[in-house]
Amino acid sequence: MSSAGQGLQADTILHNGTIWCGYHEGVAEALAIWQGKVLATGSKDEILRLKGEKTRLIDLGGRFATPGLNDAHLHLISIGLTLGWLDATPQKAPTLESLLQQIRAQAASAPPGTWILARGYDQTKLDVGRHPHKSELDAAAPDHPVMLVRTCGHVSIFNSRAFELAGVDESTAVPDGGLIEQKNGVLTGMVAENAQGLIRKAIPQATTEQMIDAIDAAGNMLLSYGITSVMDAAVGHIGGFDEIRAYNIAKLNGRLPVRTWLVLLGDPETSIVPQCYEAGLVSGVGDDMLRIGAVKIFLDGSAGGRTAWMSKPYLGDDGTTGVRILSDEQLEALVMDAHAKGYQLACHAIGDAAIGQLIAAYEKALAVVPDSDRRHRIEHCGFSTEEQHQRMKKAGIYPCPQQVFIYDFGDAYVSVLGEDRALSSYPLKTWKDLGFKPATGSDSPVCHPNPFPNIYSMVTRETWKGTVMDGRERVSIEEALQVYTEYGAFSQKLEHVKGRLVPGQVADIAVFSHNMLTAKPEEILNDTQCVLTLRGGEVVFERQ
Repeated sequence: MSSAGQGLQADTILHNGTIWCGYHEGVAEALAIWQGKVLATGSKDEILRLKGEKTRLIDLGGRFATPGLNDAHLHLISIGLTLGWLDATPQKAPTLESLLQQIRAQAASAPPGTWILARGYDQTKLDVGRHPHKSELDAAAPDHPVMLVRTCGHVSIFNSRAFELAGVDESTAVPDGGLIEQKNGVLTGMVAENAQGLIRKAIPQATTEQMIDAIDAAGNMLLSYGITSVMDAAVGHIGGFDEIRAYNIAKLNGRLPVRTWLVLLGDPETSIVPQCYEAGLVSGVGDDMLRIGAVKIFLDGSAGGRTAWMSKPYLGDDGTTGVRILSDEQLEALVMDAHAKGYQLACHAIGDAAIGQLIAAYEKALAVVPDSDRRHRIEHCGFSTEEQHQRMKKAGIYPCPQQVFIYDFGDAYVSVLGEDRALSSYPLKTWKDLGFKPATGSDSPVCHPNPFPNIYSMVTRETWKGTVMDGRERVSIEEALQVYTEYGAFSQKLEHVKGRLVPGQVADIAVFSHNMLTAKPEEILNDTQCVLTLRGGEVVFERQ
């Protein structure tokens, strides 16, 4: 029996199941909890010796338990807010007509002039194989401003009413690192990257109370999937510094369902880093429920949207290499400033050119202010090269990918980049073998936070269509679970707090309907559910 204390009586005991405690720890029959933390793991007989008069027994009924999952990159407030938007994902709107019908239906019931907001379309999965056009949104909702956001969040389609409200037309100057598409001198409706803010500013901003409601709703949904910890990947993106306020009020009022690691938006013009630094909110400040994490800067867009910055052009005749958002000088100044202030950085770079630019900025900052364990992260890091991996290893820089991108977007990558570049993207096994301890996440609402497609893609490297994206990058189910738990904690410098079910770590536990160690990948993907979630030893979700 592995135990943190002798003579103690457990508050709670879980037994009669398979409890996967961690990659190196293996499985146990039973687990004891005391004061919100793991007290001991072992055989049923050993653990039941810790039972006292007031000990609560939880019979797992033969089910499978793991440490609580850690979604190491998502947007918690955005998830909650978009729960009320139209669902434009391929599951709900596989055709352009079905997507437009949703917009028409909302336009028929919403007062004229109110915004219609939709998210989730992917032009590579739509029956027409292209982005919707402004004129099509105009026909569906002539009296309402419409914003239709691509699944990646880096591209949006707006209708004429939206452009009018924002005061944007064909003559509007395009901001650096942005795109306002025109064809034959006329707006198509497509707006990408930094230019989206020009039109989005016309949408009423979420109130503090709406953001608290969003945190609560999204967090409870995540608990229903066994996710107990998250990283919010761009705090300030929706409500500026007020998001910090919303998170703290939510926590104070018991409305923060998941442990949250806050990554502060550090982009020029929209950065909340100066206000946070002035308030003493630097990396590590907080507690195990709410902690200041890193600083986020966007370097490029998304591969599926053809805005990730690549060293070689995308397929097609326009010769585009994507969107480069910042000059080397701008990026290096921003990185140096945050690094010198003591912040960890977790910057968005998907294309190999953006990844190279970010590595160089990190290297320069670390040369001026050395820190052997700052753990600067490259968020996504989808198309990194072997040469870049060696530089990352030398500098202590870590990839923080979303393996579900392989499942959801792998075929889109092939369509815009070709097989040679696409199949080897997000090379999980390579990263693991190099010792990078890569976490995983959903980037939700980019992808659904449901963890089962994420796990499925790690063990099979298959897309939703069945395309195998370089089978050499497959990992075992134990390795996949390690990525979702222990490595998620490592990415947040919290590997001594959570991520494994060992004495002294928090008793965050997810219980699933199938034993993932023995289940077929298809059973994990299609038939597995989370049935019980504990956070800090307390039951916070139970499936009826």
